[in-house]
Amino acid sequence: MNAEAIFNGLLGYVCLLIVLTFHEFAHAWTAWKFGDDTARLQGRVSLNPIVHMDSMGTVMLPLLVVLLQAADSRLAGFIIGWGKPVPVNPYNLRHRRWQDTLVALAGPAMNVVVAGVAVGLARGFQLAHIGAFAEVAQMLAVISLLLCFFNLLPVPPLDGSHLFKNLIGMSDELYMRISRFGLLIVILLLQIPIVRAGLWLATSYTFVLMRRMAGLE
Repeated sequence: MNAEAIFNGLLGYVCLLIVLTFHEFAHAWTAWKFGDDTARLQGRVSLNPIVHMDSMGTVMLPLLVVLLQAADSRLAGFIIGWGKPVPVNPYNLRHRRWQDTLVALAGPAMNVVVAGVAVGLARGFQLAHIGAFAEVAQMLAVISLLLCFFNLLPVPPLDGSHLFKNLIGMSDELYMRISRFGLLIVILLLQIPIVRAGLWLATSYTFVLMRRMAGLE
C-alpha cells in the first residue's frame, strides 16, 4: 500500500471536510434567512464540522475510499460520501418554490466562493514562496469545485434535483418516490464515462479560469 497515496488521500479528506462544512452551512443559513428555522434549531447554522458530519457518509466511506485508492482498487469508484443532510421544511419558506431552489443552490454557490478564496490563498502562498501550502490550497479549490458540480446533478437528493423539480413543477410525492432510489441512481451515473468526464471538465475548466484570474503560474 502506497504511503504517499494514503497521506495525499488524508489531506484530500481534510479538504473535503472543510468544503462540506461550508456547503451545509450555506444551506442552513439560507433556509433560516428565508423563514425556515428547522436547521437553526438543530444547531446546523454553524461552521463546526462535527454538526454536519454523518458517521457513514462523512467518516467511514470517505476513509475507506482513501485506503482503496492507496491500494489501487477499482472499488473506490463505486463509493461516494455525503454530509448530514440539512433539514429544510419548504412549507416554512415565504415563497416556497423559488426559495427552495435558492436554498438548494446556496451549497454549490458557497463551494464556488470557497474555491475562489482558496485560489487567492494559493496565489498568496506562491508569492511568499510557500509552495507546499499553495498546492494544498489548490487541492482545496479543486475539491470544492468538484463538490459544486457533483451536487448540481438533477438526481435526488442532490441539490440540482430541487432546481429540476421546481422548474418542471414536480409533485412532492413523485419527488419522494424517486428519492428512495436516488443514491443508487447517483452511484450508477458516476460509472458512466461521459458523466465523470463532464464533471471533471466543468471542474478543471473553472479551476483553470480561476487560476488565470488570480495570476497563478
